[in-house]
Amino acid sequence: MIATILPEQKKHHPVLLQELISIISPQYGGKFIDCTFGQGGYTKKILEFSNTEVIAIDRDANSGKISKNLEKKYKNRILFKNIKFSEINKLNLNKKKIKAIVFDLGYSLNQMKDPNKCLSFNSIGELNMKLGLNEFSAKEVVNNLDKKDLEKIFKYFGNEKDAKKIASVIERERVNENIDTQKLVKIIESSKRKKNYKIHSATKIFQAIRIFVNKEISELIYGLINATKIIEKDGIIAVVTFHSIEDKIVKYFFKSLSEAKSVSRYLPKQNIKTNIFKLINKKAIIPTYKEVQKNPTSRSAKLRFAIKIAEKNNFESDFLEKFKNLIEIENYSAKL
Repeated sequence: MIATILPEQKKHHPVLLQELISIISPQYGGKFIDCTFGQGGYTKKILEFSNTEVIAIDRDANSGKISKNLEKKYKNRILFKNIKFSEINKLNLNKKKIKAIVFDLGYSLNQMKDPNKCLSFNSIGELNMKLGLNEFSAKEVVNNLDKKDLEKIFKYFGNEKDAKKIASVIERERVNENIDTQKLVKIIESSKRKKNYKIHSATKIFQAIRIFVNKEISELIYGLINATKIIEKDGIIAVVTFHSIEDKIVKYFFKSLSEAKSVSRYLPKQNIKTNIFKLINKKAIIPTYKEVQKNPTSRSAKLRFAIKIAEKNNFESDFLEKFKNLIEIENYSAKL
């Protein structure tokens, strides 16, 4: 997961907004869940259409302050919940039929600029990276986890080629003093064998640590599972991702639950697969050239969506098995 905007930009730009709106069709009314409210970009647009309601979710309590203004403007049409979206199944929907559930996995401008969160390698001070409702911080991860654990986090969550060397230097340097944001950046820069001038040397490591601290892999996996359980037939689940791990998870989830596989006509009916989703677009929707020019970091965004066509129990076992390795790495947090 990466920021949807650059820190120095003054205004937050919801990514792929027009494309998303055309998919979920709020102009015809309905009830929606915005699983990543942030600065309210998607929710604001949905509420512009009459006869719409939004349940807005965000693990960052600060987003609740933004929702207050919308609650005044759109009375009784928006409800904010400070929970993780993996817990979407715990919402009291009062038999409300949800038309669409939306996820935008990027960070908001407020989060990137918040000096207390220290999400960026440009931050100064103690490592944090907590988005809200966390059990531990980046400081604890970097200064306490075993070298081999750090190496796996850097390798699998950041695709960092120099993961082993960076983890070794961290282990050596933290003996004398705790590693803060600036110290970590220096360690990464000194450990890199080859410089990539297109991205900052610390980008992949910081991404990996952010994913681990916020358990973004299991959050996404269980968010998709529970969203599928609560949305009714003909409802839509739409997800905007920003890096390859997220997109791989979303793509596999939608594809595996919508793909028609050839089976023997002699196979018992109870063993024939029931598809839960229908895919309109097999390929991800990406930003236009115009949007990328306006908001450069939107270039990595991908939008995928699926329409629910059937109910099915115990559909998640294959999905959980597929990404078991990544979930196990996240569970290294039990050592902290």
